[in-house]
Amino acid sequence: MNDGLSEMDFREREEIRKNRHMTRVQRQPIRLTILSLVISVLALMIAAATLLLVLRDDEEEVPEEPITFQFGDILLTPLEGMPLNPYDPEAFSVDGKGRVVYEQNGHRAKTGIDVSTHQKDIDWQAVAADGISFAMLRLGHRGYSEGGLFLDQTFAQNLQGALDAGLDVGVYFFSQAITPEEAEEEAEFVLDALGGRKLSFPVAFDWESIPGDTARTDGLDGETVTRCAAAFCKRIEDAGYKPAVYFNQNQGYLHYDLRELTEYTLWLAEYDAVPDFYYHFDLWQYTHKGQVDGIQGDVDLDLSFG
Repeated sequence: MNDGLSEMDFREREEIRKNRHMTRVQRQPIRLTILSLVISVLALMIAAATLLLVLRDDEEEVPEEPITFQFGDILLTPLEGMPLNPYDPEAFSVDGKGRVVYEQNGHRAKTGIDVSTHQKDIDWQAVAADGISFAMLRLGHRGYSEGGLFLDQTFAQNLQGALDAGLDVGVYFFSQAITPEEAEEEAEFVLDALGGRKLSFPVAFDWESIPGDTARTDGLDGETVTRCAAAFCKRIEDAGYKPAVYFNQNQGYLHYDLRELTEYTLWLAEYDAVPDFYYHFDLWQYTHKGQVDGIQGDVDLDLSFG
């Protein structure tokens, strides 16, 4: 039908209509491709988020490995609430006399000795001149067979000699207590021997097993020994002195409950150039073969970190 358009006008209109139709047809695949891509990206993001949540849940479900440490062939779990060894291993060294030195942040640990009648007569002025700052003196001991209390034969002269030489002085008592009551009796014995004399270093409870012989303390359990140490220390503290507990690594790990004694000075015996005891301590006896002017033969050497 002819609507008044010329043949050329008609053809041009038809051509424009075809072009518009083709443009719409061509655009549809492009729109579909973009939509598919968006959907794919969203699906990938959802899958990744789901995977992260699953992995996080798996990590939360895996129990943490317990903290342990080795003592000889024994694997131990740290005592909860027990302060740990605070000392930097790199701060320890050995001087020209073969003595261990600890120095950190400008603070140098004091070098000391602990002695008894086994060292016999001591020239305390020579000891002081050889760089010794403090001395722990054995005041006495309890017999391991019948349980009698005895004063160290050289205590009085060692006490006077060390004080006259200007050393800081503390004392220790070699205990064989089997009950807290006996430990309190030992503390009273110490206080009577001191007679109110002031000391700048602690009064120590030194309970030790007796190897190779029959002793009244054989087989005493760690709970009882801990109670004995606490009873001794409390009586000493009540009298105005600073109490301490002496122990070796075996006692510290397997015998004493050190959590019951943290308010007192802890005196560790571990013979090495660097102490690796896991828990905190204040005094360290690091050898029994020390050499000091004024003392014949070997002597125990100690460091005080306070």
